[in-house]
Amino acid sequence: MIDGLREHKKRLTRQRISDVATGMFMSRGFEAVTVAEIAAAADVSEKTVYNYFPTKESLVYDQADEQLERLVTAVRERPRGSTPTSAFVVALKEDSARFSEMLGDERVSRIGEFGAMVRSTPALRAAWGEYRHRIVAALTEVLAEDLGVDPSDPEPVVAARALVSLLELYYDARLRHSQGGVGARGLQTLIEADIDRGARLLDTGMWSLHLMVEGRRTKDQIRDAAIVAEQARQQVLTAVREAKRTWREIREEAKAAGRDARDEARAQAEEFRRQARADAQALRDKARAAAREKHAQAHVTAREKHARVNERKPLS
Repeated sequence: MIDGLREHKKRLTRQRISDVATGMFMSRGFEAVTVAEIAAAADVSEKTVYNYFPTKESLVYDQADEQLERLVTAVRERPRGSTPTSAFVVALKEDSARFSEMLGDERVSRIGEFGAMVRSTPALRAAWGEYRHRIVAALTEVLAEDLGVDPSDPEPVVAARALVSLLELYYDARLRHSQGGVGARGLQTLIEADIDRGARLLDTGMWSLHLMVEGRRTKDQIRDAAIVAEQARQQVLTAVREAKRTWREIREEAKAAGRDARDEARAQAEEFRRQARADAQALRDKARAAAREKHAQAHVTAREKHARVNERKPLS
């Protein structure tokens, strides 16, 4: 409770210092007013002023740091599928709506005076240039991270500067339309219309960047899918190689079995031929032996018959 009250008091003090400084700057000129005078008019010490506003220029650009954080965060944390331009525009319109609500109808006409003061003050123009440089650098880092490239590469640098051009358009539109006698709500409508027109033109050119960013965001998924696909491919190749090896083994086994069968058949045939030749030779030998035996027997019989004949012949 106490901390909440303390923070509320700090916000009120900061707002009072900012309002006092703005009024003094616009009535007397930025360079004509000192920080000590602002402190005295706001009923605070000069040290307190510097605690809230580190430089005199930050009394004019009192929302710069908060705005930078909001715009950069909007781009960094944008929803998936949202372009950097659309995220930036949403945050910029929210800033514009807050400003219009805080401004009120009675203060719209003074925007022109404020713009004239900034344009005529070198220190404020330099401070704006420094702020622009800071937000470009911050956006460049965010976009480079999205793209996975170096922040010094052309794409994130050009895209960041293009986005900041919408911020400049916002301030230019605020100044231009405030002179038309419109109230805060009407001013807000005109500013948003200008921002939308600029964003349409810008987003057309930055669409390729959006595609690159979305591609970068899905890089891990693509990489994982590629790994799975490569693993599947390797498994298929392994299976194919194994199938080929098995087929070669089966074919070699079949060939070997065929050779063995042919060799066995040849051996059996040769054995049959050898056995047939041996059997034939044995039969021939047996036939010859039988023929010789018969011949010898016939010879013996013939001699015996001759001998008997001789025995019967009378002696002369």
